[in-house]
Amino acid sequence: KSSKSTIIMSKRLLFESFKLPKVGKDQITLANRVVMAPMTRSRAIDNLPNDMIKTYYAQRATAGLIITEGTAPSKNGLGYARIPGCYTTQQVEGWRKVTDAVHSKGGKIFLQIMHCGRSSHHLNMPNGAVILAPSAVPIKGQMYTDQKQMQDFPVPKAMTSEDITTAIAEYADSAALAVESGGFDGVEIHGANGYLIDQFLNPSSNLRTDGYGGSAQGRIRFAIEVADAISKKIGNHRTGIRLSPFGAFNGMDGEYPGSKELFADLATEFSNLKLAYMHLMLGPPSASIDQVKSSVRKNFSGALILCGDYNVDKAEKALVNGECDLVAFGRPYLANPTLVEKMKTNAPLTEMNYALNFTPGAEGFTNFV
Repeated sequence: KSSKSTIIMSKRLLFESFKLPKVGKDQITLANRVVMAPMTRSRAIDNLPNDMIKTYYAQRATAGLIITEGTAPSKNGLGYARIPGCYTTQQVEGWRKVTDAVHSKGGKIFLQIMHCGRSSHHLNMPNGAVILAPSAVPIKGQMYTDQKQMQDFPVPKAMTSEDITTAIAEYADSAALAVESGGFDGVEIHGANGYLIDQFLNPSSNLRTDGYGGSAQGRIRFAIEVADAISKKIGNHRTGIRLSPFGAFNGMDGEYPGSKELFADLATEFSNLKLAYMHLMLGPPSASIDQVKSSVRKNFSGALILCGDYNVDKAEKALVNGECDLVAFGRPYLANPTLVEKMKTNAPLTEMNYALNFTPGAEGFTNFV
């Protein structure tokens, strides 16, 4: 490519720095508006972040913000084979090596806290762990386990009010460990893709008749209380949340009556909590998606991240039009650690071998053939 096109490309808004909302004198500045989206990679043997995971994130440190793979806040929060946790000393020590490596390259990194809820299997959990959900409604279908490969989803235990209080505390304690001991710049609450928070939001998985179910106001309560507990522990300027409007993954009802209003209400609530950002995982374009994007933008005063099949041109257009402040890229980051540099110079992107997406080794993770 000509140097002229590179100069024009590098002047784009996408590659300009961005400041997350400020609290007092404390403010997180991102080198650019490119976010590495959270992606489960299943390399954490024994649920521990290891040197391979350290290398993986350090390779991608030129992103304005890295959001890690979904990480369990407790043993009950585990779900998939080989996903990391952030609730033991050993796990936190492993994460500290990761954050030190990213920071040494000038990057910023948030831990995504993911309680899998009913999207789990006993074989993927340690002894004594319990599969919890708002209601005793299993996902139809199967989950992979290392021991017995594909297995039916079990029926989860419907959470008692004590279970709910405990889970909220686990989120907050995990966030505090991540920031205070693990060296993370902040945390992203996983409220998307059919995991525990989404299971509370969605009427197909939440059949409760107490204050955490029934009306939309009841179903959003758990999400709000988790966000409030975490932001009180680590600061709202270090707390973001990811949602997936109309997502049908993990047995969720996609678009249901009142769902558009529910996401608009959540944006107002998270704005009141002064969260640093909201991160929307968008499905195929539709009038409903457009409505939610605009209602969240209107109701939420913090930064907005959009994710969903963006390329450099679509991302730039969204930023210039004021649709969002940051754009997250998922799959392009799998085989292109230097995605920012490649996008700046219009370099071709390497294709990922998706057969290696969740395998335990370095191939397709830190090495590319």
